[in-house]
Amino acid sequence: MDLGLDGRVVLVTGASGAIGRAIAGAFASEGARVAAGWHQNQAQARTVVDSITEAGGKAVEVQIDLSDHESTQAALRQVERELGPIAVLVANAVSWPPREPDTWDILTASFTANAAGTLSMIDSVLPGMRSAGWGRLVLISSDVVDQPMPAAMAYPAVKGALETAAKVLAVREARHGILTNVVRPGFTLTDRALNTPGFGQSAIDAESAQTPTGRICTPEDVASAVAYLGSAANGHVNGEILSVAGGRQLTR
Repeated sequence: MDLGLDGRVVLVTGASGAIGRAIAGAFASEGARVAAGWHQNQAQARTVVDSITEAGGKAVEVQIDLSDHESTQAALRQVERELGPIAVLVANAVSWPPREPDTWDILTASFTANAAGTLSMIDSVLPGMRSAGWGRLVLISSDVVDQPMPAAMAYPAVKGALETAAKVLAVREARHGILTNVVRPGFTLTDRALNTPGFGQSAIDAESAQTPTGRICTPEDVASAVAYLGSAANGHVNGEILSVAGGRQLTR
């Protein structure tokens, strides 16, 4: 299937992480020009860019601190200067709160970076998409919205807020040719997950056994869903929350 992405400019925030890297690669394989956003891990973002350019594609890496409004604005200006107007924004970046009881400072910092920062960036790219009469917004959420982590409130609360915002955007922006959707991955085999204390093969086996597909989600599974929703092939899916969890949500 031709996704109609050839030459379109796609900004993927959090492209230095496992899921972000896979998403950037999926769009690049369809001919899109990719901006790989990063906050702290420039080396990984550079790896993404090198992989795309070596394959004949066009990509740049751009630093984005979602907790700093000027940083996001500078990043958007850089992307437009080096690649062109942004047609697709994949809001994948996340600032992980500490693994400790929520405090006022943790909650405030988490909402500033993850919710306010993401929504501010979306608001900044919308005028260009409206002028073009075409755009795609894909927000990456998490199944913790429905299956909260008892020890932490900030992360699931932020993701829930973004899902609600996505529904508003879907209703408000569709008349401008802009479709907004959410991808909600289940537990995904990322570097971060594999390095989580207490997580090992036994946990992978247990989770796999309870998933109808018999395996855990991979970054590539998420990337395939995101690439479709963020493409011209998606002409009428709007305001949806797509679970990419192999049906695990049905067995809980």
